[in-house]
Amino acid sequence: MKKIDRLILRSFIGPLLLTFSLAVLVLLMQFVWKYVDDLVGKGLEFSVIVELLLYASATFVPMALPIAVLFASIMTMGNFGEKYELVAMKAGGISVRRAMMPMALVALLLTGVAFYFANNVMPTAMLKYRVTLYDITRKKPAINIRPGEYYKELEGYVIRVGEKGRDGRELRDVIIYDHTRGNNQINVIVARRGNMQASSDNRFLRFTLYDGYSYSELSDGKNFQRRPFTTVGFTEQSINIDISSFAFNRTVEGEFKGSYTMMNIYQLDTAVARLDSSLNEKYHNYRNIMVTPLRAWQQSGERARAKGEKYADVLAPLSTLSPSDRARAYNHAHTLAINASREAQMYADTFAGEREYINRHYIEWHRKFTLSVACLLLFLIGAPFGSIVRKGGLGLPLVASVGFFVLYYVVGMIAEKAVRESALGPEGMWISSFVMLPIGILLTLQATTDSSFFDGSSWRKFFSRLFHRR
Repeated sequence: MKKIDRLILRSFIGPLLLTFSLAVLVLLMQFVWKYVDDLVGKGLEFSVIVELLLYASATFVPMALPIAVLFASIMTMGNFGEKYELVAMKAGGISVRRAMMPMALVALLLTGVAFYFANNVMPTAMLKYRVTLYDITRKKPAINIRPGEYYKELEGYVIRVGEKGRDGRELRDVIIYDHTRGNNQINVIVARRGNMQASSDNRFLRFTLYDGYSYSELSDGKNFQRRPFTTVGFTEQSINIDISSFAFNRTVEGEFKGSYTMMNIYQLDTAVARLDSSLNEKYHNYRNIMVTPLRAWQQSGERARAKGEKYADVLAPLSTLSPSDRARAYNHAHTLAINASREAQMYADTFAGEREYINRHYIEWHRKFTLSVACLLLFLIGAPFGSIVRKGGLGLPLVASVGFFVLYYVVGMIAEKAVRESALGPEGMWISSFVMLPIGILLTLQATTDSSFFDGSSWRKFFSRLFHRR
């Protein structure tokens, strides 16, 4: 490896790692902002939150890599052009194409890494991410009984505390409404003081109350006539409330397997073959159901023709009916036609839903390739664009990279929707690549041939000469 190659790689790897980290961080912040309500206030352990963020970050890698390659290539070549290092390379006999070669090899290597990650690592990370997120969203908020407020999160109980000690355990003026026995019996416990503590296995919340009364009121039952209302005083009383539903429980990962986002290429091929076979079988069965009555009518007509009867003679019994009977026959036929139309629409909706589900498998299959190829494709745009504009730093490279990637992403989303709705075939996932490829080729040709197509001064001279002639 020559010194110039090491210089180019050092200038390229730094912005690449920085941009990749920033891209993952931005996507991760978007994820946290989306699910912040499910993460806050549940008393989750720090290790659980870190685990979720790590799995979520792994799912963002295939999208963050193309952004990093695009930004780093624009910034590196822009810095070379701004500091006249690119001019020095040309003076030393090193063309722009030769200067781009080390970065192109890195982009090609990242293309393979991105595909391996999307096909082997991402399905497992997506599975663990979905399972962990499901467990977190299912977990109830942490118990937080505030003074002066009615706490209703404990099933069957409503608790009000007048004051709480600094340790959060000592309680004053405690009122507990017990509805665990149904609406026929209402129990109210009032105590001057008490303390609250969770059991060692965190399955029960234990209230130890002192100097209070227990009020019980019956609205029905066998003791309603003799004791409709009962008051019992106590010096000390303990109440255990089940809080096992507030614990963070792990779900078995096997319950989430089978989603197309958690499959590799081989699994997607197998799933698509199975789903296509099942859908074709349903098509065949439905066709038989709809065609059978028509075949019966056709056979009756053929039998009538074999006997020498005309089509009008087959319908002759209908003409012999009275007007009221004929109207009932027409209404019955109209009802049968409406029912057949509704049945056909129901089958059409079912088939459309299953076809969309199959298309999602195709989309995920092609996405593993398109996002990987995007690393090399966006490099073909970023490197020559940076050498043409000759602006380094963070300003112009950031704006340009965001603009190019937004174009790539928007076109990709439009194509993905069309593929999902069967307006395009699965190959439509490559439309964004086909749109960006001519741009990359044009920029590469302009950069390697030192064309003045993107030079503002050349355009000003051209228009000044044009207007001067006129």
